[in-house]
Amino acid sequence: MDLTILYRGPLASCDYDCPYCPFAKRRDSTDQLRADRAALTRFTAWAAEQTDDRLSVLFTPWGEGLTRSWYRRALTELSHLPHVARVAIQTNLSCRTDWLKAADPAKLALWCTYHPGQTPYDRFLTKCRELGTAGIRFSVGIVGFPDHLAEARRLRADLPEHVYLWVNAAEGRTYTDPEAAAWTSVDPLFPYSRHPHRSAGLPCRTGESVISVDGEGTVRRCHFVPAELGNLYDGSYRTALKPRACPLAACDCHIGYVHLETLPLYDVFAGGVLERIPAGPVR
Repeated sequence: MDLTILYRGPLASCDYDCPYCPFAKRRDSTDQLRADRAALTRFTAWAAEQTDDRLSVLFTPWGEGLTRSWYRRALTELSHLPHVARVAIQTNLSCRTDWLKAADPAKLALWCTYHPGQTPYDRFLTKCRELGTAGIRFSVGIVGFPDHLAEARRLRADLPEHVYLWVNAAEGRTYTDPEAAAWTSVDPLFPYSRHPHRSAGLPCRTGESVISVDGEGTVRRCHFVPAELGNLYDGSYRTALKPRACPLAACDCHIGYVHLETLPLYDVFAGGVLERIPAGPVR
């Protein structure tokens, strides 16, 4: 089968402390880091054994994964597996980039977020240029707060034209039409993020060809629906995979609504759904 997996282990530590982050960050203890490393090692070993399937994997850690050697190693190893179509991770890009030389740039991609006030602008832009030099596919994004607009415009001007710069609507924020127009001038796809998408009863690929997996191997349809479909490691999830409608009233996160069949985003991001890279120029 063709299966997309969103993996989120117990890692919750981050080197940034963004005041707008919807996730409660903490400093993981040594034991917690060991547990996260063991969980990721187990998942990577499982993925390597699934040679009859075609896998695409997006790591969506609560914290920052690429500052940990085991995430860099997992991405590198998975990128070389013939049955893995794509492996990507959400990152603040604070890590070094030399490790990417060992990965397959045709398979590995990065979903990068710029956080003003957490890292110097020039340092982040330099990292982006290093990715380009290494031939790594990547997108760049920012959260749509008013005081981020000037930085977003600067970033759009400094990034190569082919690098997609996305804007996430800030959690709980309502945008006036002029505000939305300003952000849409930076990211023409911002209207998809501006409002939550009605999803109740609508068909969604999650739970059929897309699943969410935690560090214990518990499988759910996505990160936002708590109902369990089985376990990855005993194979019990497979019999639960089927077309299903969304049970939630609305979906307001890109990693959720991108899979709604009522939206055209699989066409918009064809070949780059995991790393949030459009198939062609965005207008």
